[in-house]
Amino acid sequence: MRSITMSSGLIALLLGSVTAVKRPTYTNPVLWNDLADLNVFRVNDTYYYSASTMAFSPGAPILRSGDLVNWEYIGHSVPRLDFGDPASYSLEDGKQAYVRGIWASSMRYRPSDDTWYWIGCVDFKNTYIYTASDPTGEWSLASTIDTCYYDCGLLFDDDDNIFVAYGNTNISVAQLNNDLTQQQTVSVYNGTFYVEGSRLYQIDGTYYILNTQPANAEWTLKSSGSVFGPYEQKVFVENPESSIPGPGNPHQGGIVDTPDGRWYYMAFDDAYPGGRVPMLAPMHFDADGWPALKSDKGFSGNYRYPSKPVPVPGVTGKDTFSGLKLSPQYEWNHNPVSSAYSFAADGGLILNTATVTKALFHAQNTFTKRILGPSSSGTLELDISNMAAGDRAGLALFRDNMAYISYQDHKISLWRNLSLGAGWETISDGFVEDSVRVKKKRTSLWFRLHANIAPESDKLGTFSYSLEGNTFQQLGTPYEMNTTYYFFIGHRWGIFNFATEELGGSVTVKSFEQVAE
Repeated sequence: MRSITMSSGLIALLLGSVTAVKRPTYTNPVLWNDLADLNVFRVNDTYYYSASTMAFSPGAPILRSGDLVNWEYIGHSVPRLDFGDPASYSLEDGKQAYVRGIWASSMRYRPSDDTWYWIGCVDFKNTYIYTASDPTGEWSLASTIDTCYYDCGLLFDDDDNIFVAYGNTNISVAQLNNDLTQQQTVSVYNGTFYVEGSRLYQIDGTYYILNTQPANAEWTLKSSGSVFGPYEQKVFVENPESSIPGPGNPHQGGIVDTPDGRWYYMAFDDAYPGGRVPMLAPMHFDADGWPALKSDKGFSGNYRYPSKPVPVPGVTGKDTFSGLKLSPQYEWNHNPVSSAYSFAADGGLILNTATVTKALFHAQNTFTKRILGPSSSGTLELDISNMAAGDRAGLALFRDNMAYISYQDHKISLWRNLSLGAGWETISDGFVEDSVRVKKKRTSLWFRLHANIAPESDKLGTFSYSLEGNTFQQLGTPYEMNTTYYFFIGHRWGIFNFATEELGGSVTVKSFEQVAE
C-alpha cells in the first residue's frame, strides 16, 4: 500500500476549512425581552414566534428568525382588541382591562391556502381566530367561536385537518371545519395535577401535546394512534437550570425542528421585574419517541447555533418615528384613540391629549416598549411647545406598581408609588417626590430612565432629565421595581401625554433611544 503524505501547509488549510464551518455558540436568554407563553414554529428555513400581551394593543407580537437565536419584531396578529367588552379594552367610561386580553395563544401557517392563522381565548369566554396572507401585513378577524379554547395549541395535520388542543388539568382536542367553526371536541386526558399551555404536534405519525406544570416543569402527552388518543403522559423537563441567576425554571414552551432535522425546545423563564424571557436548548427524541433535553445543564450552558447565524435589526438604537406607523416593538396600553395621534411630516409622533385624568393608569394613548435586560436606558426627547395648561407628559417605568418623570406647567416632577389593587383598580395615583422649575420659553426636554431588570440586581429605575440633550441631572431617588408575577407583563418603558384639566394640547415625541448598559 502506498503511503500518502501531506505538507504542514495543506494540513493547516484543511483544518482551517473545518474550523470555518464550525457554528458559533450562544447563551440564554436568546432575547432578554418580556415574551411569555411563546409559540414557536418553522416555515421552510424561517422561524416564527408569537407571545402574550394581555391588554396591550396591538396584541400577539410576531417575531421572525433565521437561526432561532436572533429575533426581530415584524408585526402583530391582533391589530386591535375588539373583544366583547370594548369600553374596558379602550380605557373608556372609567373601565380598564388590566390582566385580561391575550393570554397563551397559538399561531401557525397553513400551506394549502397560503394563510397565517392566530387563535386564542379571551376572558375565558370566546375564542377568536385572525388570519393574514402575510405575517407582516394586515390581519383580520376570520371567526369567533362561542367556546373558550383555554391556552390552546393549533395544528394543521398531514391531511390538512384543523385541530386545537386546550384546557387545564383536563385536556381536550377540538376539530374545526374549514370555515373555522367547531366540528367536534373530545376530552383526551384527565389529569391528576394542574397543567396548561397546550402545544399540539404531529411528528412522524405520532401526536404530541406539550403542557406546562407551572412554573417548573413541562409534560408530554403522546399518542401513536389518533389525535383524539389514547394518550400516555411523561415528564419532558423538570426543574431545568436557568442561565439567569435568581428566577425560577424555564417552562411553558414549544419544540421546533431545523431543516436538517435537529430539534430544539424553547421555553420562558420568570425573570421579574422585567418579565418572562425566552430560552433555547437542544433536545432529541429517545428510542421510544419521548422528547428529552440533550444536556443536563438545562438552559444554562453554551450551545452551538442551530444554523449559521442570521443577523437581524436589534431592539436598541434611536427611533425618530419617521414612518406612518409605530414599529412592531411598540404597543399601546389598551386600544389607542386613533384620532388623537399622528406622525409629523418631518419626523416625530404627535400625541394629542386623549384623556382628562389624574391617573396614568387610565390615560389613553400611552405607548410602551419592552425593556431590554439585564440593564438598559431609555432616553425620550419631547417637543413641549404645544402643551396646554394642566397637560402632563413624560416617561414611565410602567407596571402595576410604578414611577414616572413628567413635565407639567413649567415643572419637571418625579412621581412614585402609583399602584393597582387586587382587582386591578387604581388604589394610588402616586405622589411627587421631587421637582424642579423650568423656564417658560423652553420648547424641548429630554427624559432618561436607567433600569436594572435582572432578578438579582438592585432592581432600580433611576430617572434624570436634561434641558439641552447632553447633560442629565438625576431627579428624586431610584425606584425599586416589584417582582410579583400576577400582573404577568413585566416593567416597560411608557411614554404618555394626558390632560388633567381639558383636552386640546399635544406633545411631539421627537425620538426614543434604548441603549444596553
